[in-house]
Amino acid sequence: MQLFYYTRFLATITLILFITSPINTAYGEKFRVTAVHDGDTISIRTRSFAGIPLKTEQVRLIGIDAPELKQEPWGRMSKRYLKKLISESDWVVNIEFDVEPRDRYNRLLCYIWDKKGQLINEKMLENGYAVLYTVPPNVKYTNRFIEAQKKAQIRKIGIWRKGGLKESPEQWRKEHPRN
Repeated sequence: MQLFYYTRFLATITLILFITSPINTAYGEKFRVTAVHDGDTISIRTRSFAGIPLKTEQVRLIGIDAPELKQEPWGRMSKRYLKKLISESDWVVNIEFDVEPRDRYNRLLCYIWDKKGQLINEKMLENGYAVLYTVPPNVKYTNRFIEAQKKAQIRKIGIWRKGGLKESPEQWRKEHPRN
């Protein structure tokens, strides 16, 4: 009987340590995407026990700014394209941190990679579904992102096409503050 209580105590302590331990920040660890909120924010499952999700985290993609959902039709299209990229990776992504791991809203700041090793942040820019938005010190892939946005602008695709996005996401937020 004493062994049963001892084993149960150890299992409880192990579970508590597992739940409260910090997220592993090494590139290469795979995370299940649980939601796509808009064109630059997703949620990932960071903890589970026996297949039961215990913790999810919101992730803000570094280096890009997608149109707000209310910026029709581009917000909806940007979200749909990000969802497509993630679904092509079977809803599993690798994440990579830069210098600052969180923003002022406590979201994780990450570069996300699909199962083919493609940088999804870059694909959003390259196909015209987001604009370049760098915030030092998280600038590791800025040069790649500049080139990706230039490609979209030259090809006049996505928000860069004729009749595309009228206001940048940042400008739109300034003129339409959150309630």
